[in-house]
Amino acid sequence: MDRTGAGQDERTMLAAVLEGQRDALAMMCAGLSDTQMATASVDPSTLTLAGLVGHMAEVERAWFRRVFAGEDVPLRWSRFPGDDFGFDGPAEAAYDAWYEECARSRELVATAPGLDATGRHPRRGEVSLRWILCHMIEEYARHNGHAEALRAGIDDVPVPATH
Repeated sequence: MDRTGAGQDERTMLAAVLEGQRDALAMMCAGLSDTQMATASVDPSTLTLAGLVGHMAEVERAWFRRVFAGEDVPLRWSRFPGDDFGFDGPAEAAYDAWYEECARSRELVATAPGLDATGRHPRRGEVSLRWILCHMIEEYARHNGHAEALRAGIDDVPVPATH
């Protein structure tokens, strides 16, 4: 009997896992006001949920547009060249940018000739689409942990201890 995930190929599988991570972030932001998104943070970090969404927009833009597609586009909210951690805008702007970048990333993944297609990162050198997808899944998993803590703080729920 075939137990390979209903015949999904590797690209479909990796894209689906990444989409699940994006959905998890969207669910943690659901129903919150712009004020809640932009003001609540978890000590000792000053990161807000709006900042995290803005950061993920930058991560999508950096890896898919700049590295994989080779597009000469600046990061939107970086304070310093090569820094993708800054975001000081309203939550709605972060959301809009994130949705736009995710849509472009999906298009680039769907139209790529294969997972072995490559792009060039200034420090890491040549990286494959396969590597970028795995890296993005790991990035979301890490930051979704931050989002979970932020959402718990906003909802006044004790933040679970990290190990």
